[in-house]
Amino acid sequence: MISTVVYKGNLRTEATHLRSGNVIITDAPIDNSGNGEAFSPTDLASTSLASCLMTIMGIAASTHDIPMEGAKAEVIKVMGSNPRRIAEIKIDLYMPDNLYTDKQKKILEKAAHHCPVSLSLSDHTLENLSIHWTKA
Repeated sequence: MISTVVYKGNLRTEATHLRSGNVIITDAPIDNSGNGEAFSPTDLASTSLASCLMTIMGIAASTHDIPMEGAKAEVIKVMGSNPRRIAEIKIDLYMPDNLYTDKQKKILEKAAHHCPVSLSLSDHTLENLSIHWTKA
């Protein structure tokens, strides 16, 4: 078992990671009868994609001695309807100002596209990843 999730009422949950004790609160979004005071479950799913691809890239970076600390992802979630679902996840990934070689870029880009969260999403969920190698 990895976690427990408790329904707290008023469309809020509290998830506890059992190994660390870390807690995540979710709240239904305003457009779905909630208060929007915390990540919604679909926010977490979208954010998990960014976290996962950065983790897999970090593993590749560590293996190939490529600096990656300070990389930042901005995540946009687009909801669809009938049924209500995540239709698209847009991620802009800003890499730190390092002089990446073409080989290093290729290694990191390939890693980004092998993230287990991505491979678990429905084919109906469009993933749009843009990697920016210098500051915007």
